[in-house]
Amino acid sequence: MIFEHEIPEGSRLYFAGTAKTKRLIESKASTLLSAAGFEEIVTPLFSYHQHQSVCEERELIRIGDVENHAMSLRADSTIDVVRILKKRLGTNTTHKKWFYIQPVYRFPSTEQYQVGAEIIDECDLAVVLNEATAIFSALKIEPLLQISNINIPRILSEILDLHLDDFRHVNIEKFLSLKLEWLTQLVYLEKIEQIEPLLEIVPDVIRDELLKIKKLCTGLQYPNFVIAPLYYAKMLYYDELFFRVIEKNEVYAMGGRYKDEETVSVGFAIYTDALVEALHH
Repeated sequence: MIFEHEIPEGSRLYFAGTAKTKRLIESKASTLLSAAGFEEIVTPLFSYHQHQSVCEERELIRIGDVENHAMSLRADSTIDVVRILKKRLGTNTTHKKWFYIQPVYRFPSTEQYQVGAEIIDECDLAVVLNEATAIFSALKIEPLLQISNINIPRILSEILDLHLDDFRHVNIEKFLSLKLEWLTQLVYLEKIEQIEPLLEIVPDVIRDELLKIKKLCTGLQYPNFVIAPLYYAKMLYYDELFFRVIEKNEVYAMGGRYKDEETVSVGFAIYTDALVEALHH
């Protein structure tokens, strides 16, 4: 039996104080991103391309258009933003920096509000990373920033015959059981000063990827960060440098470098709902 006041499990309801906190987050983010030269975009709720953004297609809420072509509710904003700007707007705009404030939806009824930013044709993740941390600073919070490089787990899985699930589930025991000194040091790598001595003993292909992490961390203004070189994100499009902002078991933001066809871009998404709960309490 469904009562008149019930809302579907996984959907969101904000009122009074929580609604005010949600609006505060969105307002501060909008002000900062606009000042940094970002323009706002609101993408359609319905999309034909969400299967290219979400690993688990069963999470999509599917429907059909008027000609019964398969489409779904927006489950991710990143790829739709890039494709709309490149293929729909095309020559109508040359602007590269965009942000959005909108929810995404997952099966069966999960609703998640996000503040996101994308820079098209940009390879330097530091540009959007600084914008993301500026928003947290404006909100007067300092959650942990975790910096990774998805290429490292991918390369290790090939050269050491490991499964990517070992990295998804952080199977430290298996890594240590291989008794490779450089791999053991990778497991415990957290600080930028630990990178330099490690560069002397890792395979060259890993060395190149560690240097990318070092470059990103060098000069980073945000004080509360760690390096997590073996972390593997379950995403279809992030392909190299990647970051998460976390507090205890909550993920507040995620971002990275990605490639759509031949276009390399960088971006992030802040998960508004988790922040509302943290700030309101």
